[in-house]
Amino acid sequence: MKALIFEKFGGPEVLQYKDIPNPVIKENEILVRMRAIGLNFADIYRRKGNYHLAGQPPYILGYEGAGVVEEVGTGITNIKVGDRIAFADVPFANAELVSVPVEKAIPLPEDISFETASSILLQGLTAHYLTKDSFDVKAGQTILVHAAAGGVGQILIQIAKLKGAQVIGLTSSVDKSKAAYSAGADQVFLYNDNWVEEIKNITNGIGVDVVYDSVGSTLQKSFEATRVGGTVVFYGMAGGDPAPVDPRMLMDTSKTLTGGDLWNVLTSSEERKARSNQLFDWIQEGKITVQEPAVFSLKDGSDAHALLESRKSTGKILLKP
Repeated sequence: MKALIFEKFGGPEVLQYKDIPNPVIKENEILVRMRAIGLNFADIYRRKGNYHLAGQPPYILGYEGAGVVEEVGTGITNIKVGDRIAFADVPFANAELVSVPVEKAIPLPEDISFETASSILLQGLTAHYLTKDSFDVKAGQTILVHAAAGGVGQILIQIAKLKGAQVIGLTSSVDKSKAAYSAGADQVFLYNDNWVEEIKNITNGIGVDVVYDSVGSTLQKSFEATRVGGTVVFYGMAGGDPAPVDPRMLMDTSKTLTGGDLWNVLTSSEERKARSNQLFDWIQEGKITVQEPAVFSLKDGSDAHALLESRKSTGKILLKP
């Protein structure tokens, strides 16, 4: 099969489109022919060597995608050849064929396309747990979303609006602010603005109930924008590591810092399916809109990586074998 691989850490130029042996499935796995593959910042970090990768190269990136079942391991009765499935957390997805553990396979409704599934699952499930588990958003609350034009940001805005919250977004450019407004944000500020002061102004000096911070280096300002007794949810470091947080500040202001990681939530097949089906239902009902993705051929994966790394994209980038 063809796969997008790399043999050393580095920039997009280290990626190669090469023939490698087909995966051999185990008894609890299914073989999926990929139709669409989601590209995520985690792939950038791994390619650069910022995330540990076990074993020896060549490495294959990718954790999210959708396709058609081509082979089924012995003893599996709930999935058959020809079924449409998706997944959010299976490695080596940047290939024509992927071995998928059966407990991680998410059946696709007929009216959810491979492209939609590969655009929504990882980022949609992240937004889902952020607004349900990390901080359960309620009607009437005011939330602040960092990187509001990104894949997670746009879905997070839409889910928060479904729950009746007021949403303030932060983006790096006017063009990106348009994407955040399209997703339903009530107000959007730019990082170049004095956004803490702007947020205090529109919240009558109080601050927001919760900040969703995926930037990291902005963590201290996120606390400044949060009301007394409010919460900051830290779930990413796209802009660099955060400065240490003084626990005395948390005590003095009754503020809460909590972390978020999707893999602590997707702990069973039942959780994966239930949460995914909630997203699919919202899409089918028109309550969540998935922005049209930017699509690259898998062989042009280096161009897709360069676009994502440039931070000029909004929404999802997909790879297609």
